[in-house]
Amino acid sequence: METLLIITAAALWGCGTDVLIPRPVYRLSVPPDEPWRTACPAGHPLTGISSGWLGRARCAAGDAYGPSTLSIASVSAVVCALLAVAAGARPELVVWLLLAPPGVLLATVDFTAHRLPDVLTLPLAAAALVLLGVAALLPDAGGSWMSALLGSLILAAGYFAIFLISKGFGFGDVKLALVLGAVLGWYGWAIVLIGTFAGYLLGALYGIALILAGRAGRKTRIPFGPFLLAGTFVGVLLGSYAH
Repeated sequence: METLLIITAAALWGCGTDVLIPRPVYRLSVPPDEPWRTACPAGHPLTGISSGWLGRARCAAGDAYGPSTLSIASVSAVVCALLAVAAGARPELVVWLLLAPPGVLLATVDFTAHRLPDVLTLPLAAAALVLLGVAALLPDAGGSWMSALLGSLILAAGYFAIFLISKGFGFGDVKLALVLGAVLGWYGWAIVLIGTFAGYLLGALYGIALILAGRAGRKTRIPFGPFLLAGTFVGVLLGSYAH
């Protein structure tokens, strides 16, 4: 019964928090050299909590904008429920649930605009390390904070090296690696390798599917962040079960 309650609460958390994601996705999905959007597609100013960042993705005329709220909330609910199944009642579950909605937000923005805004990636990296530091102090924690810190630094360094030699790898992915390395590193180096490989594999399969469908060529750039995040999700599930 306790496990069922945890899973249900996690799913409701994911669904409830990600209802608010379509508006920031819309605001952040702009080219790198443009300011964040401040008005809806009809030109109405975005107002509300936190200078218009939070609120329903509907303009003054009642028209919806941005990605589908139902789709995002459903995906987040499933992600959070699976995290609860894997991690159980361990302290790091709270960390994963707090990081999941921003992760969905980042993946959606990258798919939409091919960018990973610093306003999300850098604070998220700091939050991940701080929260995991707190979790490591609590009983029954399933990982190591030092391993998370080293994972963050080493994965970011590795991605930076790839960025220097690969034209298809963005610097936003390097900064995202600070988050992913911390999350995967919590469960050890084997999980860092598995989660990283899973991200590359998923990205490669997506690129191949686009080529076979005639929607992309060999030189077409794809948003890699969502697949790195998905690979990290796979790694966290496996790490949670292993520990």
